[in-house]
Amino acid sequence: MNSSHQPGQPLSSGDDRFGRHNRATFLKRATLGILGAIASIGQAASAGPAAGVVPSSRGKGKSDSKVKRWDVITLGNLSRNRYWGESDAQGVRSAICTCTVIQGEGFRWIVDPSLANAEQMTTELDRRTGLKLRDIDTVFITHEHADHWYGLMHFSEAKWLAAPDVASTLNKTNRLPKPIEAATGRLLDAFDIIPTPGHTLSHHSLRFDCEGLSVMIAGDAVATRDFWRERQGYYNCADFDLASKSMDKIAGLADIVVPGHDNFFLNPSAI
Repeated sequence: MNSSHQPGQPLSSGDDRFGRHNRATFLKRATLGILGAIASIGQAASAGPAAGVVPSSRGKGKSDSKVKRWDVITLGNLSRNRYWGESDAQGVRSAICTCTVIQGEGFRWIVDPSLANAEQMTTELDRRTGLKLRDIDTVFITHEHADHWYGLMHFSEAKWLAAPDVASTLNKTNRLPKPIEAATGRLLDAFDIIPTPGHTLSHHSLRFDCEGLSVMIAGDAVATRDFWRERQGYYNCADFDLASKSMDKIAGLADIVVPGHDNFFLNPSAI
């Protein structure tokens, strides 16, 4: 699965198999404004809060996180979308995944680099962040479907990371010039690698805090916002029950969800 911009790879029957800025300050103010407004409405509709009580608009994340900003680089789209009236049986467009850059104290990560064409990847990275390919020090891959690592080779100087089973699967393809390193748990005291099986059994999402908000780069554990609303897995989901449970898990952890093939959105259950 994958951005509405230029395709990362020509569509094929197996396209889903291997799988300036949205500033952090603006994001925080906008989201907290929404949270505060809804909290105020909820209190007004209740029996009435005690005098002096101020509606809480705090998110789930830490305010002192090492992550200082994050930016969506490519905005994803699906090869077929049932919520647009399209059949699951056949793809109608090339798939591109949502790709995200995360910057902080001593690190610059990119998650699921989506564009196979180096010139396109270079252009989008510069357009959205002003960074060059060589500025990225770590790439994280959520799962083994190829549309989520089409652009991996552009970041040859970076460290490549994935959860152990994902790393093992990709390393066995013999399609990569160097191995992907296995990673688990908490990294750099900034990132949490979260098991979110369903879309694939080895799928892992990446969670971090930024200015008090908890952000989940969900990969294809959440295909789009429509799939999230109905807790539905994408057509090629390995286990639909697990996919639904993983979305519930994400709902309990994140204020903001970055899906695999859509724009990021506020998690309503976090309000």
